[in-house]
Amino acid sequence: MSNTPKTKSSQKKNNHSNTKYWILLLLFSTLFMGGAGYLLKETKGKFHHSRHKINNSKYETKRINGILDHHSDKILGIDISHYQSKDKIKWENFTIGDNNAEIKFIVMRATMGKNGKDKHFNEYWEKAKDVNLIRGAYHYYRPHEDPEKQAKWFLKNIDLQQGDLHPILDIEKYPRGKSKEDFHKDLKIWLKIVEEAYGKQPIIYSYYSFYNDYLRGEFEEYPLWMANYRDVLVPSKIDNWAFWQFTEKGIVSNIKTKVDVNIFNGKLSQLKKYTI
Repeated sequence: MSNTPKTKSSQKKNNHSNTKYWILLLLFSTLFMGGAGYLLKETKGKFHHSRHKINNSKYETKRINGILDHHSDKILGIDISHYQSKDKIKWENFTIGDNNAEIKFIVMRATMGKNGKDKHFNEYWEKAKDVNLIRGAYHYYRPHEDPEKQAKWFLKNIDLQQGDLHPILDIEKYPRGKSKEDFHKDLKIWLKIVEEAYGKQPIIYSYYSFYNDYLRGEFEEYPLWMANYRDVLVPSKIDNWAFWQFTEKGIVSNIKTKVDVNIFNGKLSQLKKYTI
């Protein structure tokens, strides 16, 4: 360390540097706080993330509103899972579309395979009841796992009550190395076990193309929940569809992320046919 005394010029230079440092720090702080205020702001009790405002393309917005208008006499619902995190849902009235159509039922993923469970299921299940939504629970089927164990796992984790929708089986994947006949046998094992437990036929959910390729001709007696996101006004040429998931890009009030939106092919009184 040097003991040489500082000259006035060096002191002036240091003072100038210090002043410049504090000005830059103040400027940075102002910009940071302003940015934070821009990104995160409180609006009428809702925490709104301005930069990540949810939007759809003009095409999808027009498509969704067109389907809602065409089926204005039918009942709407949404389905959720842990992909819609807790901080993104405000459990109040849910509406969708230009006409603020009201959501009447909600379906949520309960279990997956022989030992998987959605981490938000129990909480969401109770909150749906609190806001008087008709509830439904579905099992995501893993075709390489034992169907009996999957059925028992679903029954262990869900207690459907009066007014809840029939149990729902979500089938989206075909098992490699297994014949279609064996695949059908496995699915029927799950369906039989769950139907015997509740005395109600489970609802089968699947994509329209998957249903045509792997399920058609074997499960017509079960209520069908078809997913089809194409620009159509009905989900398929199948006449007996009960539910139609028509978009995965639904923008619903009080939910700060896009959700799957569904139409029940009937009125509220007819929906009770599919409840416990």
